[in-house]
Amino acid sequence: MPKTATKNLTMDELLAGSDVAQIKAGDVVEGVVSSVKKHEIWIDLGPNGVGVIFRREIGGTAMAEGETISASVVDPELDEGYALLSMKRASKDRGWGELQRIFDAQEIVEVVPYSANRGGLLVELEGIRGFMPVSQLSAENYPRVSDADKDEILTKLSSLVGKTLRVRILDVSRKDNKLIFSEKEAVRDDMQSRLADLKVGDMVEGVVTGVIDFGAFVNVNGIEGLVHISEISWERVEDPKAYVKVGEVVKAKIIAIDKDRLSLSIKQMSEDPWMAEVKAFAAGDIVEGKITRITPFGAFVQLSPAVEALVHVSEMSDDEGIDPEKLFKLNEKKKFKVLEIDKENRKIALSLKDVKK
Repeated sequence: MPKTATKNLTMDELLAGSDVAQIKAGDVVEGVVSSVKKHEIWIDLGPNGVGVIFRREIGGTAMAEGETISASVVDPELDEGYALLSMKRASKDRGWGELQRIFDAQEIVEVVPYSANRGGLLVELEGIRGFMPVSQLSAENYPRVSDADKDEILTKLSSLVGKTLRVRILDVSRKDNKLIFSEKEAVRDDMQSRLADLKVGDMVEGVVTGVIDFGAFVNVNGIEGLVHISEISWERVEDPKAYVKVGEVVKAKIIAIDKDRLSLSIKQMSEDPWMAEVKAFAAGDIVEGKITRITPFGAFVQLSPAVEALVHVSEMSDDEGIDPEKLFKLNEKKKFKVLEIDKENRKIALSLKDVKK
C-alpha cells in the first residue's frame, strides 16, 4: 500500500477537504469561553480554532469560563493564527437581520422614542438607531402648527419622547445604515376600515389638533379632517383662532372624502342664516344698508346680520369716472334698490343711482 501524502498538505487544504467550513469575515460563530483576561476574552471555536474578543468589543456583557457565546468574525485569521471576534458586531448583525425580517413581514412593532429634533423622532429597535420623520406621524400625533413656528413643533415632538408608539418599518438598509419608521403606516389598515364606514353627509365628532391661517385640523377617531376657513362659520371668518381652539371637541359634517383625509364643515351643522334672512327682501325693494367694504369695483353693503349685498361701481352713478372711496364712507348708511337676488350663489345686486332717479 502506498503511503499517503497527508503530511505535505497545508491546513487550508485539509480543511477544504473536510466537512468543516472555513469561517470568513462577517460570519457569526459559536464558541466556548476558555479564558477571561483583563483586556481580552479567549474563545475555543472547536474545529475553527481559537478566537479572541477584546474588551471594547464585548459591550456590557459579563462572561465566565465555560460559557457558550456567539460572536461575529472580524478577521478569520490574524498573523498570530487566531480569529478576531466581536460580540458588539454580532449583536448588531442579529439586530439588522431581525429588522429586515420585521420589514419583510410588514409587522407592527412598539417603539419608544428616546429623543426629538425639529425633523422628527429618534428611535432605537433591536439595538439599531433609526428615525421617524414628522411626516410619518399619525394624525393623532402630527404637530399641526405653522411651519414657521419651529419651536412649537419641537415642543410637540418632545412630548412624544418616552411614549410607546406602534409603528411599521418604512425603510431598512444595513449598507446605508438607514432605518426609517412610520406610525402613519401602522394605523393605515385600521384607518381605512374606519374610513369605509364613513360617507359624505355623515355628522361626526372630533378634536381640534391644529388651527392655522386657512382653517382647522380635526382628529376624527384617528382620521385627519380639515375644516377650511370658509366652512367654519356662516359669518365671514378672518381669523380661525377666534372660532375654534386646539383641544376643543367639535361636531362637523363630512363634505368630501379624499383618500385618507376628510373635508369637514362646522357651519353646515346649523341652518344658513342668509337663507332665512334673505326672505325679507325682493327685487325692486328700496332698502337701507351699512357700508362694510369699499373696493375699486364697488361697495359691500350689510342689509341684515347675515345678508351682505354688492353695489357695483356701474350702479353708483351715471358718471363713468365715479370713485367709490369718494362716494362712500365705512359704516355709513344709505338707501339702495334691490336689482337681483341670486339664492343659488348667495348674492344680491344693489343700485344706488336708481334710488336717486
